[in-house]
This record gives sequence, C-alpha cells and structure tokens, in this order.
Amino acid sequence: MSDVWRRTPVSADGVIGSAAEHPGLRDPRYLARRRAFGARARGHRVGDPSPPVEYTEAEVATWRTVHRTLGAAHREHACREALDGREAAEIPPDRIPTHAEVGSRLRGLTGFDLTLAGGAVANKRFLGSMALGYFHAVQFVRHPAVPMYSPEPDILHDVFGHGIHLAMPAFASVYRLIGEAAARLETEEALQIVSDLYWFTLEYGVIAEGGRTKAYGAALLSSFGELGSVTDRQVRELDVPAMLATPYEISGYQPVLFRARSLNHLTDVLAAFLATLDDGTARLIRSR
Repeated sequence: MSDVWRRTPVSADGVIGSAAEHPGLRDPRYLARRRAFGARARGHRVGDPSPPVEYTEAEVATWRTVHRTLGAAHREHACREALDGREAAEIPPDRIPTHAEVGSRLRGLTGFDLTLAGGAVANKRFLGSMALGYFHAVQFVRHPAVPMYSPEPDILHDVFGHGIHLAMPAFASVYRLIGEAAARLETEEALQIVSDLYWFTLEYGVIAEGGRTKAYGAALLSSFGELGSVTDRQVRELDVPAMLATPYEISGYQPVLFRARSLNHLTDVLAAFLATLDDGTARLIRSR
C-alpha cells in the first residue's frame, strides 16, 4: 500500500469513529499479530515469494463474513468491469488465499503478481513496481470487531479491491500506466502527483454506467459502508487539474469523488497527462 494511506474505522452500519477508537489499536493480541506480519516483510525484495501464512479461525471467519456481505454490495454498487473482475479472480468464499495463489491466477490473466508489503511503502517503490507487474500487498487481516472496514489496507482490501482490478486487462493497463510514470520520475513532488492521481482513480474512482454512478476504486470495493455511500458523496467529472487541487481525506470517508465516462476515458485522460509529466513540470504544478 502507498505511504499516503491512513483511514478511520466505521462500524457495519456505517457509523464512522476516530482512528484512536478502532478496536485494533486497543487490542494487544491483535497488535502483536499485526507487528509479526510487518516483520515478515522486512528486507523483502520485490518479486520474491511471500512466506506462507497459517491464518487463525477468527481471521478466516472475518474473511467469510466480508466475502458474503461484499457480494451483495458489489452487485448493487460496483461497475460492470469490477463485477467481471471479481468473477475472473475466483476469490474463494471460505478461506483466505495465499499471495502465491492469487498471484498465480493474476499472472495468467494480466501478467500481474503480488509482492509482499508489511505496511506503508514509499511511493517510488510502491507505484514504480507496478511498471514491472508487481503490486505490493499485505497479509494481515482486519480486526474481527469491525469486519466491514479497516483503518488501513489489509488482505481483504488487497484481494477484493486490487485483486479484482488486476484480473482485468483494462484495469491492469491503468496500473502499468501509473507505474511507468512513477518509475521514470525522481522527485517527491512528481511522485506525489502520481500518487494523488492513483488515489482519486484506482483507490476512489467512480464511473458513469447506465445513468448511475458506479464504483471501481479498490478502497470503495473493499469497504461495505463506504461503497454504499457513494451516491452521498460530492461527485465531479474526471479532471486532472481538479484532482490535483482537491485535498483528500485520509482519515475517513473520501468527500469528493471523480467520475470517468468509461475505463477508456480514464485511461486516455491519465495517459495524456502523464506523458507530459516530468520532474520539472511537477515543480511548476505544485508551485501554482
């Protein structure tokens, strides 16, 4: 996950709380488990196999609950391409798949694979690795007390969000497009611009479909509460300068969403802008 990500918890009925109130931050056993997963990723090289995991019964129960609940929410609120991606990804309903299993499926569909992350990853590595066909994914599971939301990306987010994307060639091409831009850029200003575009599209993007606003962003697809509230957000038409000028909420529901007319429209807009972006133009954009 990108190093810009920090989120606020929400209960199954959509009630937002402060990050400090999340039960995972006050559960010593959960925190120890979370730290153990983070330790497994230290020194991990992009592309190396992820170590196997033996998940607890409680973690598997959380997976089953989210799988069942998100299925109905996706059918109601997700765009057609996301629904097709969920079917293509073949996400198991009764067990947590390994990185190797998910990666094997994705490689056959789009050439992408998962590479291990323990938590936040610097923009250069996180975004740039996508140019090589690798997506940084964690292995830990959100706290069972709040199964429908997580204060940070967990394996449910990575599989039900990015795994669905990376099962579809049209989505995978957007990941590569963003990754290739990040791979050639060097300054923090330029990389943050790419990260901001990633946030408003692949994490929080929506699309026009059949006269409705439908979700495709991974953060929306993996959060029952936030997915159901898409129509309550302020929705603007896709526009790169507007996205770069819009502050985003990294500790709660994203208040402003940007809507593309189609995935082709999204790809064309991003490609046109990223083709002109270099470290020098990034400085000019940020100075305005």
